[in-house]
Amino acid sequence: MKKLILTLVAALGIVGGAHAAGGGLVALDKAPVDTTNQASLQNGAKLFVNYCLGCHSAAFMRFNRLNDIGLSDQEIKDNLLFTTDKVGETMISAIDPKQAKNWFGTNPPDLTVIARSRAGMGGSGADYLYTFLRTFYRDETKATGWNNLVFPSVGMPHALWQLQGERRAILEIVEVHGQNTQVFKGWETISQGTMSAQEYDQAVGDLVNFLQWMGEPAQNTRIRVGVGVLIFLGIFILIAWRLNAAFWKDVK
Repeated sequence: MKKLILTLVAALGIVGGAHAAGGGLVALDKAPVDTTNQASLQNGAKLFVNYCLGCHSAAFMRFNRLNDIGLSDQEIKDNLLFTTDKVGETMISAIDPKQAKNWFGTNPPDLTVIARSRAGMGGSGADYLYTFLRTFYRDETKATGWNNLVFPSVGMPHALWQLQGERRAILEIVEVHGQNTQVFKGWETISQGTMSAQEYDQAVGDLVNFLQWMGEPAQNTRIRVGVGVLIFLGIFILIAWRLNAAFWKDVK
């Protein structure tokens, strides 16, 4: 038994060390996720189609599923259909996978369940995406001209840079446990974006909120049904308890 416990502890230590070694330079910020906020989800859908769908697909999500967040078929056709002409089609990117691999080194991943797949010890998948999309910085040593604090040496350029502006990360080399390590110290602004810092954070929050909803569109229905079932069971248990007491009250 003692040997089994020591083995488990060692395995956890290895996993923890691997996670720390592969992690970013900053802790994850809490994402302002509220999948019941339709205005936020609609703005997130608009941002997703305009800034993400050019390279990333959401192959398991159909455009007409956006009816669930308050958009009519006509609104979807007028504002969100750029890669197809049918609201019943899935959200497939128009980019050529071969060209994408040549440009970025790999084909951009599908984003249908990205918010669920990125969950880890540092926070939820939404926290990861929220921090990731807010920590891009200019890095002339990279092929794309961009780098990221959460995902160092990422092959993805900063798709939202016109909104956020251009920044350079102030990184300091310090010695930790005998090894030189980069430590993030702050930002240096290169150029302003079309949004203020607060507006950009809100926009990214809306985009991440949509990605979180897209990973499980039925989650709000599931919660409502679950609450209803629990209430029914509570009432049924109370009735059954009173019936049981009435049935056995004269039995000695």
